[in-house]
Amino acid sequence: MVNPKFREKLLEIVENQLKENDPPCTGETLNKLMQMGKTEEESKLLIAGILVEEMYDIMKNQVPFNESRYAEKLAKLTS
Repeated sequence: MVNPKFREKLLEIVENQLKENDPPCTGETLNKLMQMGKTEEESKLLIAGILVEEMYDIMKNQVPFNESRYAEKLAKLTS
């Protein structure tokens, strides 16, 4: 079970990405997921899952955020 505060923060990050359109792949993925029949909440949670993967990789490997890698992972949600 996911910690509710952690879930809330992840969704806040996704919301910020959408609001700022940075990176643009977040909004594109949200739209595609919703066109596929997912609800907005389901779509944001799927995006948050990819965000967690990316954050883990950043912390584990001490590497900077890689937008291309993030976009590739998001694209797999809609393929």
